[in-house]
Amino acid sequence: MEKTSPAGYHIDITAAEAVERFGPMEAETLERESMSYAIAGRIVALRDFGKASFIHIKDGTGRIQAYIRKDRISEDKFKIFKLMDIGDFIGIRGSFFRTRTGELTILAEDIALLTKSLRPLPEKWHGLTDVEARYRQRYLDLIVNDDVKEVFVLRSRIIQAIRDFFIKKDFLEVETPMMQPIPGGATARPFKTFHNALGMELYLRVAPELYLKRLVVGGLDRVFEINRNFRNEGISIRHNPEFTMLEFYMAYATYEDLMVLTEELFNHVLREVLGTSVIEYQGETIDFSSPWNRLSLIDSLKDMADVGDEVLKSREQALEFAEKCQISLSEKDGHGKILAKLFDHLVEPDLIRPTFITGYPTEISPLSRRNDETPDIVDRFELFIGGREIANAFTELNDPVDQRERFESQVALREAGDKEAQFMDKDYVTALEYGMPPTAGEGIGIDRVVMLLTDSPSIRDVILFPHMRTKQV
Repeated sequence: MEKTSPAGYHIDITAAEAVERFGPMEAETLERESMSYAIAGRIVALRDFGKASFIHIKDGTGRIQAYIRKDRISEDKFKIFKLMDIGDFIGIRGSFFRTRTGELTILAEDIALLTKSLRPLPEKWHGLTDVEARYRQRYLDLIVNDDVKEVFVLRSRIIQAIRDFFIKKDFLEVETPMMQPIPGGATARPFKTFHNALGMELYLRVAPELYLKRLVVGGLDRVFEINRNFRNEGISIRHNPEFTMLEFYMAYATYEDLMVLTEELFNHVLREVLGTSVIEYQGETIDFSSPWNRLSLIDSLKDMADVGDEVLKSREQALEFAEKCQISLSEKDGHGKILAKLFDHLVEPDLIRPTFITGYPTEISPLSRRNDETPDIVDRFELFIGGREIANAFTELNDPVDQRERFESQVALREAGDKEAQFMDKDYVTALEYGMPPTAGEGIGIDRVVMLLTDSPSIRDVILFPHMRTKQV
């Protein structure tokens, strides 16, 4: 008897190819198509009638039925087949026909057990329904829930469409360090590690921003990166400690130019992946057609949350108002940060249609260029869709003196106990002293984009292996 667990198996056709090629054929035509094909996959259904069995096998492209008859294969092979279970991987060679019910089926002439499943799969209707179990055992989730696989197929297509868009716009895709001696580019708490050979502390990056802008200084006028960021913060339906970001920088552009580019990007992705500019997300219809809404942070507080002028003009009034709204604040928070937190709680959840919010306070934007007319705000926008932030962009601060002062303010905040405040990056200031052209940059959360376009309520639904607490046995 030959080995029952071969190292490989030559496949002539996949399930999807079989359906595409033979699906349109009538039964009589199939009978004349007597060629033999090899196909392989996991057994996901089995009906045993003694001397014959119908099984369904599933490969990476779909599923198809197979018919195993005792009188069509060798006695040894049939004995092996009778020991097979749902979950086993099997190779089948045979020709295609239609059953009396019209189902396309492969009639086995030869079979091979490729891999034995030692654990039973979850039962189809009552199996892997526990959400936590699905995230912990994503491999089972993918086996039994076809809609989950489709989410990650779409995720791959979305990322590819984004990459194609930027390459066609003459952007250069680059890679920057994941481990950094100084974690900069975002207001966030980093993960820390230690490199033994160098004898130094390193941090997993919270953003690639400062390295990408160094490249602009070096003459790479248009760069983008799609990669992971790491932030040692809370976990929620919108946050995971490691997540995928798109960041791109464009020399000689402003944040207003990036608004136009962002609208183009989203409509390109929607057209390429979904074929529409209108989606449904958690019961809301969202139209991505241009032009998108534009609103300043101050106007959004006034118009959408009925925040009075006294709150907008006075830190003390803003602090008192935030306390009435039960918004957690620090006594050290400045007026701009308080207004930003009011926005987060009172306005952001209602921004369903794509909306650019502009006019962010300078004190919470340490890397953004000040507005020429109103220095208390910066040339920055955040994009909100479906009630959550999707992107953050600004005209970059390229004045090394101003940048040093902003870093020093951040250092003071860290020394006062703010663990999310940014570090002083002297080398980045040095880079700016060599001159960076007028530049605009943007970061877009890939996971949140995928959530939107796949109608997924949680970020864990669009990350293959989300982080979770260790399961207590």
